[in-house]
Amino acid sequence: MARLAVNATRMELLRLRKRVALARRGHKLLKDKQDELMRRFLELLARTQELRRQVEDGLARAHWSFSYASATMSPEIMDVAFLLSPAELTIETSTVPVLNLRTPRFELKSEGSTHGYGFAFTSGALDIALEQYQAILPAMVELAEREKGLEMLSEQIEKTRRRVNALEYVLIPNLVETIRYITLRLSEMERGDLTRIMKVKSMLEAARSARDS
Repeated sequence: MARLAVNATRMELLRLRKRVALARRGHKLLKDKQDELMRRFLELLARTQELRRQVEDGLARAHWSFSYASATMSPEIMDVAFLLSPAELTIETSTVPVLNLRTPRFELKSEGSTHGYGFAFTSGALDIALEQYQAILPAMVELAEREKGLEMLSEQIEKTRRRVNALEYVLIPNLVETIRYITLRLSEMERGDLTRIMKVKSMLEAARSARDS
């Protein structure tokens, strides 16, 4: 603990007492915020982990189908098949409030079909692979949204934790120590003043007694 460099006066003591009361209220609010952020983070983390498993499983199946299609088709036909695809994909972005954060919201928009090629020279495995990729794409976009939200929550939790610790372990203890110091100094000054007053009173009484005698 470090004492603040302030004057040992009653006005300063009152000011510091108000300041420490405000700091304690702020600490409680920040601690409550930290707890709520952590609760939401853990809740979102559990949902995200399950979604990631679903995405990884879906991608593994799609990759297997695509690998099989690649093994049964020439690279030239594969390139032409993709060039003829009329599908258009866009992602619209927005934000949603989470406490004082604005977390991202992604919405996938798709138009057209991935099957713009003829079926004479392509493998049925390619059709299956594209259908599997298309089916898993919304979950991939949602996963990106959730993981970005987790990242933002994690950063906010860390910022809040640093502020809570600064109040709890630095500012409030320093204020309390300074209040204790000023209180002791004022008590010493009061005792000193009382001693001087009693000494002056004693001297005056002695002088009066000497004059009367």
